[in-house]
Amino acid sequence: MPRNPKRPCSYPGCSRLTDGRYCDEHRQIAVCHYNKYQRDPDTKQRYGRAWRRIRARYIQAHPLCEQCEKEGRLTPAEEVHHILPLAVGGTHDENNLMALCKSCHSRITIKSNNLKTN
Repeated sequence: MPRNPKRPCSYPGCSRLTDGRYCDEHRQIAVCHYNKYQRDPDTKQRYGRAWRRIRARYIQAHPLCEQCEKEGRLTPAEEVHHILPLAVGGTHDENNLMALCKSCHSRITIKSNNLKTN
């Protein structure tokens, strides 16, 4: 399969060609800038190292998408969803978590965001 042509790094003033958005030198700078100035500071606290450990344990215990299993399909779980979001008082307790594939997680997230805006 043919590859896409490389494109210039998006970092201002850098003309190096890259497969992604930033070259290797500027990728870490861009991530740090995003985390410091654009990302909600509470997010880092909610989804830090402890969450990554909880997520890994939960995925290991629930390797299949729970939503797909209800519909009779066997799909590997890739995401861990908070049934009651952390932003509205949910916790990392196992009874508040659900293992989902990417498509089910996206569908549920879109539904919950639409409910918030209506």
